[in-house]
Amino acid sequence: MSRMIRVAAAQMGPTQKDDRRADTLARMIALLEEAARLGATLVVFPELAFTTFFPRWLLEGETLLAHYERAMPDTRTRPLFDRARALGVGFYVGYAELTAAGERFNTSIIVTPAGEILGKYRKIHLPGSVEPRAGARFQQLEKRYFAYGDLGFPAFRAGPEWSEAIMGMLICNDRRWPEAWRSLALQGMELLCVGYNSAAYDPNGGETESAALRTFHAQLVVQANAYMNACWAVAVAKAGEEDGSGLIGGSCIVDPNGVIVAQAQTLADEVVMADCDLDLCAQGKSKMFDFAAHRRPQWYGRITAQTGAILPEAGIS
Repeated sequence: MSRMIRVAAAQMGPTQKDDRRADTLARMIALLEEAARLGATLVVFPELAFTTFFPRWLLEGETLLAHYERAMPDTRTRPLFDRARALGVGFYVGYAELTAAGERFNTSIIVTPAGEILGKYRKIHLPGSVEPRAGARFQQLEKRYFAYGDLGFPAFRAGPEWSEAIMGMLICNDRRWPEAWRSLALQGMELLCVGYNSAAYDPNGGETESAALRTFHAQLVVQANAYMNACWAVAVAKAGEEDGSGLIGGSCIVDPNGVIVAQAQTLADEVVMADCDLDLCAQGKSKMFDFAAHRRPQWYGRITAQTGAILPEAGIS
């Protein structure tokens, strides 16, 4: 018997900085209900799903802290948890986390259909800068507002409600780094959930990347890494014109062969559905990407020993 999960990618259109939290939550619950009506038992929401992408602004004090969740769930987010549990649907969701010790992280969790948190992940590959770029209309200040994730890349085994899937999480920029996927795949990951808020322009001020090219890149990294790690991948955007800044869409569900089996057609709230047969992971995991048979980690030390490139000396070696 196949190990099947019906998964929904719950793409969200833009959330403006003046939108009420209650209205944003109502949109998320509507997506959850639509996914449940279609038979999904796992719904994947985007990064920082409850708010606008606030790192584009220079913010301070309570104006900044209002974007963070001090507990999950708290009184503002509990209706999502309650409705999901009533529907028998679990979910992945990204949010800004403020710990009791005052640490701030870009975080995601997976919640089971019973309403229990299966696992937590904190974003490791933070883009942008600490200090604002002079003269820029929009910033990318994740390094200012978040600490680097401190939980590593943990994988989690689900219960029978999700066919005992081995699941992993990434957030936005993490999906562009193959080391993150491989760290999860070395724990047997079969299903990767990743939410993102990716600019439709180069957030570092360049002009060489169009929205179409950035959408292509967003899907390319998911397809390539799903194939190279023999796993399903669900990549979900917050998309559209948000606070005058464009966000790409391209939400998609990718199979272990790297094939997009379902994808969003809009930049608005949209449910994308696929039946994910976890047994399809076995082909790659037992043949081309049989890690035990083919990996040679004694030659991979450079990957963890350095960050920037070190160029070879001139001449013949």
